[in-house]
Amino acid sequence: MNRYPVWKYIVIAVVVLLGALYTAPNYFGESPALQITSDKSTIKVDSGTAARVEELLKQQNLPATDVVLDTATSHSVRARFADTDTQFKAKLALERGLNTDPNDPTFVVTNNLMPNTPVWLQKLRAAPMYLGLDLRGGVHFLMQVDTKAALAKRMAGFQAAIRSQLRDKNVRHAGIERVGDSIVVKFRDDATRQAARKVLGEFNELQLADGSNGADLTLTASMKPAALKETLDNGVKQNIATLAKRVNELGTTEPVIQQQGPDRIIVQLPGVQDVARAKSIIGRTATLEVRLVDQSVTRGTELSAAIPYNSELFTVGKNVPVVLYKDVVISGDYISSATASFDENQQPAVSIDLNGDGGRKMREATRDNVGKGMAIVLFEKGKPEVLSVATIQSELGSRFRITGMGSIENSTELALLLKSGALYAPMTIIEERLVGPQLGAENISKGFHSTLYGFIAIAIFMIVYYMMFGFFSVVALGVNLLLLVAILSKMQITLTLPGMAAIALALGMAIDANVLINERVREELRSGASPQAAIAAGFDRAWATILDSNVTTLIVGLALLVFGSGAIRGFAVVHCLGILTSMFSAVFVSRGVVNLWYGRKKKLQTLSIGTVWVPGQAK
Repeated sequence: MNRYPVWKYIVIAVVVLLGALYTAPNYFGESPALQITSDKSTIKVDSGTAARVEELLKQQNLPATDVVLDTATSHSVRARFADTDTQFKAKLALERGLNTDPNDPTFVVTNNLMPNTPVWLQKLRAAPMYLGLDLRGGVHFLMQVDTKAALAKRMAGFQAAIRSQLRDKNVRHAGIERVGDSIVVKFRDDATRQAARKVLGEFNELQLADGSNGADLTLTASMKPAALKETLDNGVKQNIATLAKRVNELGTTEPVIQQQGPDRIIVQLPGVQDVARAKSIIGRTATLEVRLVDQSVTRGTELSAAIPYNSELFTVGKNVPVVLYKDVVISGDYISSATASFDENQQPAVSIDLNGDGGRKMREATRDNVGKGMAIVLFEKGKPEVLSVATIQSELGSRFRITGMGSIENSTELALLLKSGALYAPMTIIEERLVGPQLGAENISKGFHSTLYGFIAIAIFMIVYYMMFGFFSVVALGVNLLLLVAILSKMQITLTLPGMAAIALALGMAIDANVLINERVREELRSGASPQAAIAAGFDRAWATILDSNVTTLIVGLALLVFGSGAIRGFAVVHCLGILTSMFSAVFVSRGVVNLWYGRKKKLQTLSIGTVWVPGQAK
């Protein structure tokens, strides 16, 4: 009656083993380390960088426990050390050895921590849980995106495109001006206005309205509500993409960059304590420019030749040194989209779309310069980097490709830079918070001890009140906690204080299911059922109640996950996972242990489940 087939015990054993395996990395702790990232968009961190780091450390007699190249998450080199004193000395040595110019560093060296997880566990992709800002310490920013500036930037682009289109179609107007969030075009007669309406109908994002202004007829163009919402959403998303790229320089591997509401962005940088540096990197500006190569300077003689007055020499980036004209063909403001693609030879390339005015400028610049060079330059922190130098094959318009990228990674990186090298709209920091590492350690200690003491208190009560069945419940509770931590570690979910509260809540909910089972078994014994029948009926009949209570609680957790944000979502994730693991452990694992202990006893007379109060027993 109360026997599990062998395969069920095998399932329980495998699940517990995997739980222990993926929980284990959380007990090994962390070691002081350094993270080396590139400060230049055109310089990649690769195996050569890792070899150079090892060589520099050996030259300075600063032994590193481990030097690894991390290209999966942060494109960085990490060096682990035995103590913080060696870490501090190595940081100074690497900053001097990797950067020839201290005022213009090529690589950024930042303090960090690396888990002490054994190599064999790392090969199984077992890693400790990510710790959130409140547990590890770091900085928190809440940033407000200037949506008005984003809209003004978009409308300025439309204004330039409308002027260009009317000129190209030879439609005369009496003036174009911006009035609020609209563009007003004046005309002398209605026939010209109707011709303009036909031309501007190509702009799908705009809605047109006829009007008058004194003696002039007007055509007012404003953005459609759907297009307006899309523009603002894209502006926030582009800012998030830009911020994600920038925070890599800070050396944090678990940044939280997410949208809050329609126009706010949360930036959390665990482990970062230099607020001034974080603010300078997050708030910096970057601009893109397309320039023509000065053909009067012979290639290969740029460093020694006389640079013409209207040109300048660039020495940082790809295909440098190169001499470019100071006149800018187009800036990044004219680029509407950029995507990684392939050319006709299936080689990596970048496809670029310009707005109307940008396309006109590009046609005018390339029409008479076929066969000559054109460069894309990124300006960050006031310093230029040449991203690409290509030969103009034919007259270019609103759409063209940049070829010769070399690899898909390069084309993807360039497309990202072209789209998000600069913030789409300015942002202001409206909230700033610093959490020290000591406070984070204190939060970890308090959270751990509260969960531990809660577990011990529950275990004592259950064993005293339910005796052997209480012990079985504690075993199931321990399996539940093991599985929950393992899942959080495997999924690399960032653990915060609300998450630790959800773990404590999961313990209470899990033991509640065992209480229901134990009490149901007692009820069956009161009714005169045999011990084996009481066990079977108790588990079977308690299952419906357990399922109903957990499903209703899971619905609330999913609602918090869908509609909540920030700390609420962190709580909801752990809460929902805790419900699933508690249902598995409280019913499947608990019954497996009970069956293993009592199922083999054919002539079972009593159960160790505490006092079973039978009505009338005292009489």
